[in-house]
Amino acid sequence: MNGPLSPRLGVSAWVVLLVLCFACPLARGNDARFTQADYDRRAAELLPRLPGPGFTVVVEPPFVVAGDEPPEVVRRHCRQTIRWAVDRLRRAYFSQDPAEIIEIWLFRDKASYEKHCGALFGQAPASPYGFYSASDRALAMNIATGGGTLVHEIVHAFMATNFPDCPAWFNEGLGSLYEQSADREGAIVGLTNWRLAGLQRAIRDNRLCSFERLCTMGDREFYRDAQGTNYAQARYLCYYLQERGLLQTFYRRFLANRDKDPGGCRTLQEVLQDSDLDRFQRVWEAWVLELTFPEGVRP
Repeated sequence: MNGPLSPRLGVSAWVVLLVLCFACPLARGNDARFTQADYDRRAAELLPRLPGPGFTVVVEPPFVVAGDEPPEVVRRHCRQTIRWAVDRLRRAYFSQDPAEIIEIWLFRDKASYEKHCGALFGQAPASPYGFYSASDRALAMNIATGGGTLVHEIVHAFMATNFPDCPAWFNEGLGSLYEQSADREGAIVGLTNWRLAGLQRAIRDNRLCSFERLCTMGDREFYRDAQGTNYAQARYLCYYLQERGLLQTFYRRFLANRDKDPGGCRTLQEVLQDSDLDRFQRVWEAWVLELTFPEGVRP
């Protein structure tokens, strides 16, 4: 189904541009979970829920995207950020698409984000950037802050199906790795980002927990860290593994070993070929202190 849908489908008098299009064929992961008709139906269900005029709805498998920027801008986000990331994340990690068709809401600025999240989800957003809500089958973004958070939250949507019991440290470490990302020979790679400075301060102040503690930390404790140090430590552990060519190996072994190694500590030792994580952490901390953001630019 292409082009605008008729107002008979429950849209009020204001005009909503609805674009139900597949700019490319139904590119899938290893599973053909949904058909084009499923996506068209899911997109049509959004019409009576759109929180205001001027929204564009685009089918971008495995998501349905709604945004209140100009239609060509919404489609560009779909093409240049969502499709770009999904294609590379599938190849690198995820054999299955999300178990349900998930909505992505792209709000043009802070005011739109805060207002419409309240209307759609019944509460103000906890993050100024964006979030993933499994219960709402939705991602919501203040897209004015950039596309990095969008890629981060897309990781969570895939992880929920492919590794549903993934601990917070690796779920957030992998997600935040791709907040600042690029293409390297057709693969997605994380780059250094704004979290680096706080992590370097924490290393100098001797405020980091051990890697063994990070791996065994419960989700509630991980998220209680108001300074974001746990996020940064997890991200740059993933970054180290990436730069050593070990990240995808770690993911696959951790996924396979999760029943025996739910926190990933033993798998990390195996992949690093180092049973002494305290010694490794000293090496890693020295390496992190040499990193720069932007990459290669000394302050």
